Amino acid sequence: MGYDTASKTDPESVIDEELGGMWFLKDELDSDHVGISVLELEPDGKGMEHDEADRGQEEIYYVVSGTAEVELTDRDETVTLEEDDAIRLDPEETRQIFNRSDERVKLVLVGAPL
Repeated sequence: MGYDTASKTDPESVIDEELGGMWFLKDELDSDHVGISVLELEPDGKGMEHDEADRGQEEIYYVVSGTAEVELTDRDETVTLEEDDAIRLDPEETRQIFNRSDERVKLVLVGAPL
């Protein structure tokens, strides 16, 4: 087959609903080279601090709605992203996503190569 389709709700969320939700769509789409996830964070929610140095995977975060802050731990810097903003991160960049706003934030996260 030349394509696959998936919905955010096809896989189970990997984080508690009270925090928002995170859905990995890579397996649902049968993707070999790129990962895609949807992350929704409630106010005061946060993602996991991490880097992708071991896997050599760069990531792109795109804000669908709301405002997210990406803390770049090693740089002691925070990048604020609003709706329709995106950031690309080198594999070695330690990062953590925060929702410090009063509304839910929704992001699409893309990573490659796998």
